[in-house]
Amino acid sequence: MTPWVLRLIIANVAVYILTAASPLLMQFLGFVPAWALYRPWTPITYMFVHAGIWHIGFNMLALFFFGPRVEARMGGRRFLVLYFLSGLGGAALSFITPYTMVVGASGAIFGVLLAFARYWPHERIYIWGVLPVPAAAMVVGLVVISLYLGIRGGGTVAHFAHLGGFGAGWLYLKWLESRRGHFKRKATPRAPSTLDRVSGKARREEASWRAIDLDSLHEVNREEVDRILRKIDDDGADSLTPDERAFMNRMVG
Repeated sequence: MTPWVLRLIIANVAVYILTAASPLLMQFLGFVPAWALYRPWTPITYMFVHAGIWHIGFNMLALFFFGPRVEARMGGRRFLVLYFLSGLGGAALSFITPYTMVVGASGAIFGVLLAFARYWPHERIYIWGVLPVPAAAMVVGLVVISLYLGIRGGGTVAHFAHLGGFGAGWLYLKWLESRRGHFKRKATPRAPSTLDRVSGKARREEASWRAIDLDSLHEVNREEVDRILRKIDDDGADSLTPDERAFMNRMVG
């Protein structure tokens, strides 16, 4: 479990317990688009409110399985921005049904799912534990289903909030990718220069990566560190991408 995934799960469960004990609190924290000006806190607080045990169970299970790998890849700060921007995107698209109360972390979770599929599009996700589906195909399927059911109407699921989470998450990831090209020239970790090699800095950096205590890492991070170390063994440290170097340095720190 990565730090912010754990904190988000704890916060969601705590709010669920409180709202289960006091239904009026759910009304106070839930988001009704038409009342947004009178309750400006609700576009944030609605993400932590859930309508039942299955509702929170599904969302937290998805966050538990997909969130740690995305947080480890993006870093905690960017992961939080993705999460909350996706949730706000869900709130924004909910204005299509302005007088319907919206609750739940689904918009934020769908943004996390999108990031997972973008980074690992061919990763197989087992639907109902049986049917293997590539992550990218799963996300496309969820978008189509949410769009169809949202237009069709009826039911108690906020399908437009799901679509808003996808949309906001996609825009944020595209923005990050557009900045990455800019920062490659300025601030992102780079391959060692000749001076780095002569001074021994590159050798010390690689030694610090090999000294990482794998047993102390989360399973997701451990697998990624193993993969990168194998890449160094096969192709040398110069073959690492800026993101891989940044990841390894985070594991050292």
